Formats: sequence, structure tokens, C-alpha cells
Amino acid sequence: MLFFDAVTKVFATINTDEPRYQPEYTFIDDGSSDHTLTILKQLQAAHPETVHYLSFSRNFGKEPALAAGLDAATGDLIAVMDVDLQDPPELLPQMIDLIENHGYDCVGTIQKKRRGQGRFRAYLSTKFYKINDAISEVHIEPNARDYRLMTRQMVDAITSLPEYNRFSKGIFSWVGFRTKYLTYESQPRAAGDTHWSLMQLFNYAIEGIIDFSDVPLKIATWVGGASFILAVIGLIVVVVRALLVGDPVAGWPSMVSIILLLGGIQLFCLGIVGEYINKIYLETKHRPKYIIKERK
Repeated sequence: MLFFDAVTKVFATINTDEPRYQPEYTFIDDGSSDHTLTILKQLQAAHPETVHYLSFSRNFGKEPALAAGLDAATGDLIAVMDVDLQDPPELLPQMIDLIENHGYDCVGTIQKKRRGQGRFRAYLSTKFYKINDAISEVHIEPNARDYRLMTRQMVDAITSLPEYNRFSKGIFSWVGFRTKYLTYESQPRAAGDTHWSLMQLFNYAIEGIIDFSDVPLKIATWVGGASFILAVIGLIVVVVRALLVGDPVAGWPSMVSIILLLGGIQLFCLGIVGEYINKIYLETKHRPKYIIKERK
């Protein structure tokens, strides 16, 4: 309700002279266990022409929910927003103006500093963007939010991508189109708390890197080649030492070290390859990104 009221007030200021814009709301209930669906039903009943909702059969995650919203959107301009009001609706008039009067296809947002985010998380987030920018052909603006306004043409391009494994920030950049970014101060949550743990954020970052870069596979190849060279050098050292010293028992520490080195490198490389194979496995199943239990 807080989100709906806030956005409605913004459009009331835009439509002061004439009703130029008619907002349409599509809420995604990602398998919530609270009273979200009940509230959405009440809101839809009060505004049947402008409010719609999709309720998933279970929790599918952020990316499927975002994809479902874009699939269901029917407007000429489509905005992606979180309902906790950390994405300020007050930016919408400026975003609309930039698209309609300045030739942009998309207006994204960058949050200066996230409230409630510890220094360690902020440090990891900054490093992720730097690493991704270094090894991926797709540039992602540091600290960019999913909050953005897009044209119908851009959204159609995004929804045409069939992949199951999705990293929206990368997809937004990959499809291209002329994009402008607005910077804003972080906003406190209107309600609720984040459910993203550090491990979930780490896994999400790994998925983003794997989805748009094959450099990890190349790293595995380089590491494998380097380990082979080191193993050969180690073998030569062990043989020469055995011939000169004549005490093979004394060489067991170096042998164990070489075995552990090779074993660790092999497991590291297999882990990287396994991540890519896992993505391929999920793609070949052709499972839907989400399942809708109820919609209105």
C-alpha cells in the first residue's frame, strides 16, 4: 500500500494539467509466506483497471520475478522498482523526460551508498564490479540498481532472450540501447528487512561473472598449463636431488607438496568447468523460469 500511494502521488504531480500518463502496476508475489498476496488482492479489487499481480507457486528468486514482471508489462514505458521504496518514485518524472525529450531508450539509477550495508559488503560489491568489468565484454555500471525506466523496444529485446540462467544487470547492458544513469542518495526501507545473505550475494556475483565471461575457463587453462610446468620442474628437482644426495627418503616432503599442488589445481579447474557445465545442464532442461499459481 505504501508503494502504491507513493507512486500515485508522483503521477498526480505529472498529470496536473492533463492526464498524459496512465500508470499500470504489475506486482510479483515471489512465493511469499506473509500476507503479501492478501494485500495485493485487496489492492487489485480496489483498482481493477490499473493493478495486476502474479503469484508464483513457490519462491523462484529475484531474477525469475523480474523476468515475469517484464513479460507481463504492456506499457510503452516500463519501470522496474522494488516496493520497499528504496527506489525513490520521485525520479520517475525526470526519467520520463530523459526518454521522451532527450532520445534515451533507458534511464537507470546508481545508488551512492546503501544504508544498512556494512563496509565489508560494500568492499566486496566494489571489487565485483571491477573484476566483472576487467574480464567481461559487458560493462556494468558500479552500484547500478535494477530500478530503471525502459522503452517498449528495449523490454521486447530483453524478453526475447530465452536463457534460464539470468543476470539482469548484465542483460540490461548486453542488449545495448542508449542509456542514461541518474545518481541518488540511498533511501531507508519503508518496511521489512533484506533476506540476502553474504553467501547468496556471493553466488549471485559468481553467476553474473559466468553468464557474461569465459575468462574463468581460460584461467583454468592457464593454471593447468602452469601447474604442468611446475610439476615438470619439481620432478627434475626430485630426480637430480636423488642422484646427487642418494637418499630418496629425504625427498618425500617435496613429493607430497607436488602431489597436493597438482591435486588442488586440478580440483580448482574442475570446479570452474563444473560451474559452466551446470549452467549448460539447466539450460538444456528447458524448464520455465517461473510458475504462476494465480494472476489477476
